[in-house]
Amino acid sequence: MRVAVLTGGRSSEHEVSLASGASVIKGLEEAGHEAVEVRIARDGAWLSGGEAIALVPGSGLLGADVAFPVLHGAFGEDGSLQGLLELLDLPYVGSDVLSSATCMDKLTLKRLLAGQGIPQVDFVAVGEDGWRKRCAELGTPLWVKPSRMGSSVGISRIEDLTALDAAVETALRHDPRVIVEASAHGREIECSVLGNEDPETSQPGEILAHAQWYDYEAKYGEGGMDLAVPAPISEIETARVRELAAAVFTLAGCSGLARCDFFVEPDGSVLVNELNTMPGFTETSVYAKLLEAGGLSYPALCDRLVDLAIERHQRARSYAF
Repeated sequence: MRVAVLTGGRSSEHEVSLASGASVIKGLEEAGHEAVEVRIARDGAWLSGGEAIALVPGSGLLGADVAFPVLHGAFGEDGSLQGLLELLDLPYVGSDVLSSATCMDKLTLKRLLAGQGIPQVDFVAVGEDGWRKRCAELGTPLWVKPSRMGSSVGISRIEDLTALDAAVETALRHDPRVIVEASAHGREIECSVLGNEDPETSQPGEILAHAQWYDYEAKYGEGGMDLAVPAPISEIETARVRELAAAVFTLAGCSGLARCDFFVEPDGSVLVNELNTMPGFTETSVYAKLLEAGGLSYPALCDRLVDLAIERHQRARSYAF
């Protein structure tokens, strides 16, 4: 296949996306595909080989058979790019418009999960009736987050409610929607999901951050974290993590790939934290490492995702809208 690998983007995760994209290009080429980088500049310009490209429906985007959008955060992982690719009628790796937007917005996803009785950390939306009183009821420490950001950007951990307003202001610099979450006390566990209607799950892994919490530097800095695979949790807890990962993936309407993050509490209960529809995608990123531990190499993973994209696109085109 000729694969257009979309990297960069307008979000604060631009540099992370470039690293992910470089790894994907290498993986695709090792799997036998022809990969063409399409770099989206911070100002939104689309470039290939340093030259601007036009986006024309039916053109196939540089003659590509499929797009692999390795963009994180706003304008890449939130459904907006997926909508553009739908208009171009080009198959693309990952979830569709609705599921991408749903999972990008922490408040929307958590409300969806709450409606289905999925166990998760308690939360409150800043600005809703009685939100300050609800924050006090959640106890401390609290986590104040932009609702639609990734890579721990704009997040504050506060030990005292007197720091709440400053933390909210920090989050508001990134997003007008802000969520406050209670603190969990368990192990940070992540599980990779791969597939369309019948998703497969990886062995869970435990995140061991070399910091007070798993922030941007821990995620992307050299030696910022270790990954223990398989996670040192019980067989029952492992089965529950994998069961919930597949259930949440399906409930949110995801396809292709996602990484589901959990807390496994000291009492053995498993809480869903969030679902990332385009997690970090370097060869050393958690998503790929968890699947590699199960025997799926990085090039084989890239190849599988291309196949899943084509499969989903063909199925979608069978419906008359």
